Amino acid sequence: MRRRDFISLLGGAATWPMAARAQSDSRVRLIGVLQNAAANDALAQAQVMAFEQVLRTLGWRSSQNVRIEYRWGRVDLDQITANAAELVALVPDLIVASNTASFTAAMKATRTIPIVVEVSDPVAQGFVANLAHPEGNATGFVAFEFTIAGKWLELLKQIAPGLAHVGLMFNPTTSPQAKFFLNAVQRAAPLLGVDVTALPIQAAADVEPALGKLGQRPNSGLIVGTDNFLLRNADQVVALATRFHLPAVYAQRGFVEAGGLMSYATDPIEPFRGAAFYVDRILKGATPGDLPIQLQTKFALSINLKAVQEIGIELPMGLMLSANEVIE
Repeated sequence: MRRRDFISLLGGAATWPMAARAQSDSRVRLIGVLQNAAANDALAQAQVMAFEQVLRTLGWRSSQNVRIEYRWGRVDLDQITANAAELVALVPDLIVASNTASFTAAMKATRTIPIVVEVSDPVAQGFVANLAHPEGNATGFVAFEFTIAGKWLELLKQIAPGLAHVGLMFNPTTSPQAKFFLNAVQRAAPLLGVDVTALPIQAAADVEPALGKLGQRPNSGLIVGTDNFLLRNADQVVALATRFHLPAVYAQRGFVEAGGLMSYATDPIEPFRGAAFYVDRILKGATPGDLPIQLQTKFALSINLKAVQEIGIELPMGLMLSANEVIE
C-alpha cells in the first residue's frame, strides 16, 4: 500500500459520524508514549502536539475516553529501558515508540501490548517479517530505508566533487541502526571513488578529536545519519565541521537549522500524525500485525548558503535549483 493511498483511506474515515467513531465501551483507554527526548525538546513537543491534535479529530479526548502517559528521556540507554518497563507495568492499551532505541526497549519489555513505531527499515533490522503484514505486536512507519545512505553520499559528492574520503559519525548506543547506514555507504562508495571510515563516538567530548582526525585527510567529508544524541549536540558538530572545513550531509534538518551545510531528510512530524490514525484503529479493535508499515516517500533537500561560504566550497547551480529549501 502506497503512503498516499493510506492517507486517502484514513482521510475518508474523517467523514464518519463522530458518534459512530467513538469506542463501544466507556473505559478510559491508556496510551503510553516513549519519547527519546527531553520534555522541553522543541521537536519532540511538536511531534506530541501533532499526535494529540489528530487524536482529538478522531474523537479521543484526554481524561474523557483516553489518558496518555509520556515517558521522556534523553539518550541514556538505561533510562530508555526503565521508561519502557514503567509503561509496560501500567498495562496500557498500546505504546507509541518514537525511534529505534525506544522501540527496541519496548519490544524487550512486551511482546503482547501493541506498539506503534517510527523506525528505520524494520525488515532489515529484523524487527518484522515484512512491511505489508508485520505480524507480531508492532506496526508503524519507516523513517528511512538504509539505501538512502547512498543518496547522502551522492549529494556530498555533488557539492564537493573532489571528495575522496568520507566519515560516517554515530553513537552506537543511541543509534544502533547506524551499522546498516554504514554498510549502505560502503556499498555506494566505490562507484563514486570514495573510501569510508566509521566514526563511532560515545560522548560529546569524542566529537572534536574524531572530526579533527577526519579533517586532516585532504578532500574529506562527513555524513551524520539518524542519531538523536548527535542531534542534541548539533551546534557542536556543525561548528567543528565548519572549523575543519568538512562538507557534511545530515539525515535530520535540525543540523541545517544549527548552521550545517546540507540535509536530506523526511518530515519528522508526519509519522506522529499517522501514528494517531493507527492508534485509533487499534483502540477500535484492529490487530497491529495486520496493519501495513508505511514508508515515508517525501524527502526534502535543505542547503545552508552561509555554511557553503564558511566551509569554502562552491555550490553547484544544479544542486541549488533542486533543493527544496535554501537558507541564506
